Amino acid sequence: MSKILVIEDESAIRRVLVKILSEENDAYEVAEAEDGLRGIEMLKNEDYDLVLCDIKMPKMDGVEVLEAAKKIKPEIPFIMISGHGDLDTAVNTMRLGAFDYISKPPDLNRLLTTVRNAVDRKVLVVQNKILKKKVSKNYQMIGESKEISIIKDIIEKVAPTDARVLITGSNGTGKELVAHWVHEKSNRSSGPFIEVNCAAIPSELIESELFGHVKGAFTSAIRDRAGKFEAANKGTIFLDEIGDMSLSAQAKVLRVLQESKISRVGTDKDIKVNVRVVAATNKNLKKEIAEGKFREDLYHRLAVILVNVPALNDRRSDIPLLIEHFTKKIASEQGTVKKVFSNKAVALLKGYDWTGNIRELRNVVERLIILGGTEISEEDVKLFASK
Repeated sequence: MSKILVIEDESAIRRVLVKILSEENDAYEVAEAEDGLRGIEMLKNEDYDLVLCDIKMPKMDGVEVLEAAKKIKPEIPFIMISGHGDLDTAVNTMRLGAFDYISKPPDLNRLLTTVRNAVDRKVLVVQNKILKKKVSKNYQMIGESKEISIIKDIIEKVAPTDARVLITGSNGTGKELVAHWVHEKSNRSSGPFIEVNCAAIPSELIESELFGHVKGAFTSAIRDRAGKFEAANKGTIFLDEIGDMSLSAQAKVLRVLQESKISRVGTDKDIKVNVRVVAATNKNLKKEIAEGKFREDLYHRLAVILVNVPALNDRRSDIPLLIEHFTKKIASEQGTVKKVFSNKAVALLKGYDWTGNIRELRNVVERLIILGGTEISEEDVKLFASK
């Protein structure tokens, strides 16, 4: 259940807002504050998913509350409540970081829609922050080979720009790792990183997932919903396996790249977005274009910078470093003592044919750690990692 704080000095309006939100399908737990000072005190002591805040209040007005709250808990979205004469100020609060504003007396449908969208955005921001805390550990580029050095150099040059990046390579090579590094080293690193696996989403749902939908757009659309492009605003969206995207969705993605606008499924209303697009595929897109399965104009929009991630068989010199990295990581995850691979065991693994690339190597290392001895020997490799 989401927690909402209503800061409003007019008791009648405050009661109406609390009643409306409290009765919305038991989705919200609503607290109230009679002025800005009390609101700030409550924000310091409690965690809220959303704040509705009046602009004109005694002791501390809404603008001051917003500015103070952004210093305390910057991730909490604010919806400002404005009287007729406060509209200019309400618009200005958007520049200060408010999510939106509603006018008095509040329109029920607009109020509930805005509240739902703000709460959805808060959830995505929190999820992204949790993800970002894991990025440094989970998305390290391990290797000193010439092939990996070239990729690292490209990332250093392209990351600070807003140039679109298309990452190619076989399954298991680490394309998503490159995408994370592009974002982490960019000027958008403080913004969201939203990942979409285009191959995992049914074709009839991909447009709703990417662009959102309005209530009634299709049978299961019981309320308005923001899409991934809106969630990625001021950050990066990673379109993984874009070669599996339907032609219809491709056309809409092309429009976003051309105009920086999206429209939710079920409406023609435009929504401006500021998103960097990084895409990846394991397919030969030029072949897909020739077969009419991928739009050539979209390809050229995406492939401003091309990064090809090599197969593990093409960077065998990195295998000892990867084994050491996975050994430490697995020991940490399992809370066990780190095992050691003998030189002969490493040499044997280095000579294997890694058709599943880094993903397969990681699985084999974990299997050997579980089934092998204190020191992973050449014999352990022959027994438990035979190809």
